[in-house]
Amino acid sequence: MLRILNFLSHRSDLLIVLGVAALLQVGSAQNNAATQDTTHRQDATREPAGIVSQPLGSSSDQKKPQQADSSALVLGPGDEVEIAVYGAPDLSEHTRVSAEGNISMPLVGYVRVAGLTSSEAEGAIEAQLRQNNILNDPQVSVYVKEYTSSGVSVAGEVAKPGFYSALGPHRLFDVIQAAGGLTEKAANKAVISHRGSENPITVELPRDPAQMALSNVEIRPGDTVVIPTAGIVYVLGEVSKPGGYVLNSTGGVTVLRVIAAAGGPTREASVGSTKMLRSTSNGRKELQVPLKDILRAKAPDMPVQAEDIIYVPRSRLKTALAPGVLLNSALAVAIYRIP
Repeated sequence: MLRILNFLSHRSDLLIVLGVAALLQVGSAQNNAATQDTTHRQDATREPAGIVSQPLGSSSDQKKPQQADSSALVLGPGDEVEIAVYGAPDLSEHTRVSAEGNISMPLVGYVRVAGLTSSEAEGAIEAQLRQNNILNDPQVSVYVKEYTSSGVSVAGEVAKPGFYSALGPHRLFDVIQAAGGLTEKAANKAVISHRGSENPITVELPRDPAQMALSNVEIRPGDTVVIPTAGIVYVLGEVSKPGGYVLNSTGGVTVLRVIAAAGGPTREASVGSTKMLRSTSNGRKELQVPLKDILRAKAPDMPVQAEDIIYVPRSRLKTALAPGVLLNSALAVAIYRIP
């Protein structure tokens, strides 16, 4: 009996030892598996030697070509170009873009360059040289000596209307300055038409320097800038400076402001008989102008419109009393008479 008890006791101890060993093996196996999983994850995040990691969607195959700058100068019919092929001077060429938008090169033939920038034209010529098996690794340089199709047209009330080169970035005031500036009849606005667009934009030309910076918009190659003629009101008769006056004031122009700009009535003026002629849909209309009362602040000022004619007549009584005025009056009529 005692032997049986001893045998069971030894057997129980052996089972405990075996159980502990098994638990230790399981724990070791789990630790190894965790270590291997961590190592595998770390290795997976590593890039092989010589490879640079890139974010998703930014690989060279997935990159979208950059859109061409709308203000970049592009080649067009009539442009004069100088083409140099390094290592092959016989292929170099000095030519102009044809009316069809092509250039002709020896051994290459026609290459279409219209609508391309100079760098894009270089790539097109290089591709043509490789395609025709003329050069294995061509290097082409395109220098545009004259842009005749990508300039800016300036018309209207400028000192020197014409076609101006658009080399480099330009803004509205740069183009106006190149055209000699505005004339006295110019309106305080510019109408800009972009190539390929049917909707021109109107830009105000304020006199305030702080607002002028906002109006100095960018001008693109191929644009057309038109400075319209401002409305003009004419002052005739007995004023110090008769003539036409441009209506460029944003606050509105009135009879009193125009008479003041004309230097005011002369001593021989019949202020109370001032009249104004205005063009209407039914023809010219004569309006009485109470200039005498306006000057005395007894009547409200009158607004004027483009093409109005204000006439301040001469007083017969003042003319008769003033010595030597009769001769001067005849001379004035001969000089200022409107046919």
